[in-house]
Amino acid sequence: MIIDHRLIAARQVESPNFGERPPQTAIDLLVLHNISLPPGQYGTGCVEAFFCNDLDSDAHEYFATIAHLQVSAHLLIERTGDIIQFVPFDKKAWHAGKSEYRGRESCNDFSIGIELEGCDDEPFTDAQYLALEQTVVLIRSQYPALTLDRIVGHSDIAPGRKTDPGPCFDWKRFRSMFREIDPVTVIEDRS
Repeated sequence: MIIDHRLIAARQVESPNFGERPPQTAIDLLVLHNISLPPGQYGTGCVEAFFCNDLDSDAHEYFATIAHLQVSAHLLIERTGDIIQFVPFDKKAWHAGKSEYRGRESCNDFSIGIELEGCDDEPFTDAQYLALEQTVVLIRSQYPALTLDRIVGHSDIAPGRKTDPGPCFDWKRFRSMFREIDPVTVIEDRS
């Protein structure tokens, strides 16, 4: 259930890294990402710290290169399937950076960003796919302009700059989750 633009099943952690969406902007894009901090390590709590500007730049050599950035996403789906919400859906999370989708720039203005705890070269977990499916169904029930063909990877809106959610994200599996509930919508074939 979503109440006041918050996913009730998610643990709520407020990130300071968000802004207002432009007036009368429909939420009609969902962007999938991957993230792990340190890279390739899971369950460290460092992603949460990063999105809240609390990342200790001395804790890992990589952190010194990113600790100054102000980044967020609406949701993080951990390897366990647990979900953390950092920004309410009606606000603009800072997840896409310089981006363009079908001729529209600044995708943060009209999108929801979901981070999957992971990296480009390791498969995501069954628990993550299940949590993602359930979450997408709930989000789409609240934001009807968000059709299944408008769910993309970060690499689709920032090609050459970003690679996530990466080649290990199973788009075919993701698409098949919605065939029974939404047989009319055609999702772009990425296989």
